[in-house]
Amino acid sequence: MHSTMTITILIVFLVIIFDFINGFHDTATAVATSITTRALTPTTAIIVCAIFNFLGAFTGTAVAKTVGADIVNYASESIPQWVILGVLISSIVWNLITWYFGIPSSSSHALIGALVGGGIAYKCTFDVVNWYNLFHSVILWLFISPVIGFIVGYILMQLLNLILKPFKYHVVNKIFLKLQVIAGAFMAFNHGGNDAQKSMGIITMALLSGKVIENFEVPTWVIVVCASAMALGTSIGGKKIIKTMGSGMAKLTPVNGFAAQTGGSLVILLATLFHAPVSTTHIITTTIMGVGASKRLKSVKWGIAKDIVWAWVLTIPITAGLSALIITIIKLCI
Repeated sequence: MHSTMTITILIVFLVIIFDFINGFHDTATAVATSITTRALTPTTAIIVCAIFNFLGAFTGTAVAKTVGADIVNYASESIPQWVILGVLISSIVWNLITWYFGIPSSSSHALIGALVGGGIAYKCTFDVVNWYNLFHSVILWLFISPVIGFIVGYILMQLLNLILKPFKYHVVNKIFLKLQVIAGAFMAFNHGGNDAQKSMGIITMALLSGKVIENFEVPTWVIVVCASAMALGTSIGGKKIIKTMGSGMAKLTPVNGFAAQTGGSLVILLATLFHAPVSTTHIITTTIMGVGASKRLKSVKWGIAKDIVWAWVLTIPITAGLSALIITIIKLCI
């Protein structure tokens, strides 16, 4: 029992680190466009983002169950807690690498890839994975959510262009500088509502695996811890990724930023309602691309977009392989 409690505490500590990194890695999700269009100063934007990320984390736990129990059930498959440690280390390493190079990759898919790879490596069978749930809750949304984001961004921007055509440019800018603050807060709220739940799922998985709890129900203290860690990480921010997302792919005006943040928020909310652990980074990135493409296709810097897409495609297999390698090495050493 003593060793179980020790490793459980260690897992919680690593999840807090992962959530913290997720927060500053994904700060760009909500604040990049607000900063680039000068709707908010960097400090104010990050504070707003941190507050609404924290509040969003309290909106539900269905996504946490998808991550913690419906893809690879570590408790029922009798997978020891040290495997979860290997999974977390793999996810954190990939997040740090992509953060260092300023690549807006997915913390969500890094975690899920590591879960899948770790489970397969420990049990030495592919049957440990619930492939149906993995496909419908993760892989399917990996492909359709960015597409939906691009389409929503494109259509929303076209509608705004049509509605705002009679008004003068400076009047539109003045109004949407204020509206963009609301859109940024809405984006941060939905980001917290989806992303923080993934860490909740890992901690609850560890508690269940260690027989600390009997059923997969996220304790209140877990919600508070994960929400706080993400909010704190968000307050630090990721300047490299903010630059890539805010101005690297397309030049944005306040109305563009509003369209991108509002469209992205709606897609994330839709995914959360379907209990899907999506990448908020993927969604807001393609929404920005859709907004940029509404001007003309050449407005989008497709070279940068291509590099980002490659990072998306490679995240799950790379983290699955890294996690499998770490778990295999540990198995050989114990």
